Amino acid sequence: MKKVILALIVFLSVSISAIAGVNINTATQAELESLPGIGPKKALAIIDYRKKNGNFKSVDDLNQVEGIGDATLESLRKDISIAGPTTAIAPKAKKAAGSTKDAKTTKATVSVKSAEIKVAKDKPKQ
Repeated sequence: MKKVILALIVFLSVSISAIAGVNINTATQAELESLPGIGPKKALAIIDYRKKNGNFKSVDDLNQVEGIGDATLESLRKDISIAGPTTAIAPKAKKAAGSTKDAKTTKATVSVKSAEIKVAKDKPKQ
């Protein structure tokens, strides 16, 4: 019975670490930025720390990175690991400044075309 319980505990601990989305030892800046509370500055600080000191030996080592305190570490703990692949999806790059204008223009064009079609339907045939 003790062996079964021990095996279950080991299995659960391995499973939990496999669920974590971002491997802080291999993640790119974009992948790190997908974590809550990690912006470009903190992501770069993590990468710089990794370059200077080598891979993190435990998740707790993230506390050594400038700008990452106890509260941030605790909020990240469920989303990070030091082994395995990064499974989090990095956010897509932001659209160019002109794309919002293009979307508005497209919407306006569609509205005008819809109005033209409506007017054409209302006109009696000659």
